[in-house]
Amino acid sequence: MHATPPLPLLKRVSPGVWTALTWCAVTLYSFLVMVRLPGEGSGFNHQLLPFRLGLLSPQWVFLAPAFATTAAGCVLLRRLALPALALLLSGAVCGAMALNSSEINFLQFLPIDVALCFVATTRPRRPSILALVMALLVLTSYATTRLVIGFQIGTSTELAVALTAVVAWFIGHSSRQSREHARQLGTQAAAQAVTTERLRIARELHDMVAHSIGIVALQAGAASRVFDTQPARARSALGEVEAASRETLSGLRRMLGALRQDELGQHPDADALQPMPGLADLERLAATTTAAGVRVDVCWHGERRPLPPEIDLSAFRIIQESVTNVVRHAGTGSCRVSIDCRDEELAIEVLDGGQGRSGGTGAGAGYGLVGMRERVTLLHGDFCAEPRPEGGFRVAARLPVPTGVR
Repeated sequence: MHATPPLPLLKRVSPGVWTALTWCAVTLYSFLVMVRLPGEGSGFNHQLLPFRLGLLSPQWVFLAPAFATTAAGCVLLRRLALPALALLLSGAVCGAMALNSSEINFLQFLPIDVALCFVATTRPRRPSILALVMALLVLTSYATTRLVIGFQIGTSTELAVALTAVVAWFIGHSSRQSREHARQLGTQAAAQAVTTERLRIARELHDMVAHSIGIVALQAGAASRVFDTQPARARSALGEVEAASRETLSGLRRMLGALRQDELGQHPDADALQPMPGLADLERLAATTTAAGVRVDVCWHGERRPLPPEIDLSAFRIIQESVTNVVRHAGTGSCRVSIDCRDEELAIEVLDGGQGRSGGTGAGAGYGLVGMRERVTLLHGDFCAEPRPEGGFRVAARLPVPTGVR
């Protein structure tokens, strides 16, 4: 079991706690800035006199409900965002009245900005816009009320505070959009991964089974024709059928084991641990196909060297599928396979002298050519499958070999 890393501090602490801490800090600061320090002049501002009178000061009439509504809003912020924001706005208004402020200044509105950002981040677009409208209406209503009753208002400050509310909403909304976009990308990536894996399994099953079934069909047909006249040859053909069937069964078990090895408590069996086929198995493939009645001539060019597993497997599967199509569709008794090991690429060519477009490697191959082309495309190579002018069919592939692989 891997230990789960701890969440960042901003995620461990709830938004209600952050809002409460912000409100406490700015309220304390609002009172402290009214106290004159040494060197700032003598006496106190006349607005501070009520606070020097103690608990009987009229300012406590507004400060107490400001604290109560703000605390309630912080508690309800995560569950009931809009009612909680309404309580926080009420607290901001009471706080401004407690300080006899001509406007709800930036510090008093900072907890609202924190809550507004949270609402825009976690709620759909319509509720978050409603929250922004509520905040702007409260700012406008406070200024309008003071103006109607003849008090002065801080118009420039109020506009700046309104701008901070809009900025806080845009920050939260952008965060929500980024999170949704990341979620969509993750969903698309997961779907693409599933599709890619399904195509890979389909290619492996097709290339592995189609060749063996083609060999089985040829050998079984040959055995049935000579069963009475040449029993020894019939037994040999049936032996080839048995060998091809066992090889196919082993390949299926290996594939199923690889697919199940990541499940909890599952371990691949011995067949699943066998290496995937590669160009080293090409001679065995040629021998099996030749025994089935189609001679395969293998020609190597260049220096043979180890290849990356994905290139080795893809090269073998391309040759295997091409030879299978020759056996099934070309109507010829031989084909030639050329492998050219160059410095920066591996070139493959399979030629037959069969029926070409009407029945060669490209005809009736079903998903064979599609699978070969997909393999080459995934490795950023080139693929070509076409009839030959002189008759027959040609399959060619070029697979780049990464630099440093020698």
